[in-house]
Amino acid sequence: MRILVLGSGAREHALAWKLSTEPAVTSIVCAPGNPGIARSIPTAALDPLDTDAVVHFVDDHQIDLVVVGPEAPLERGIVDRFVAQNRRIFGPTRAAAQLETSKAFAKDFMARHGVPTARFQVCAGTDEALAVVAEGTLSDIMRSSV
Repeated sequence: MRILVLGSGAREHALAWKLSTEPAVTSIVCAPGNPGIARSIPTAALDPLDTDAVVHFVDDHQIDLVVVGPEAPLERGIVDRFVAQNRRIFGPTRAAAQLETSKAFAKDFMARHGVPTARFQVCAGTDEALAVVAEGTLSDIMRSSV
């Protein structure tokens, strides 16, 4: 099995290393990777946010599975596109990735489903956030949740 790991951080380094130890894996490449990853795993100068380029890379290199590490390609829907094209990819859909990519979404989700979480207030911008702080609302929230 030929695998492409998307990303350049420690998470992707660990994923690439572990996947490279699996007997069924015949080759692995990490894109874009980093100098540490490049010491043991081939890397490719590929932007994980450029889904078209990733698709072309997968086709050109006959990749069997893509493993997505960073949030940004997930947030942009790379998994949804691959699934729609019947391509193998490991990662959450765009909708599911919101739990990680949007703190406001995650906090609202936890509140709706009774998941214990600290109190919060979502503000639309800097002015609103400063007004909340000035009103003392934030201090009240912090005191009452301790």
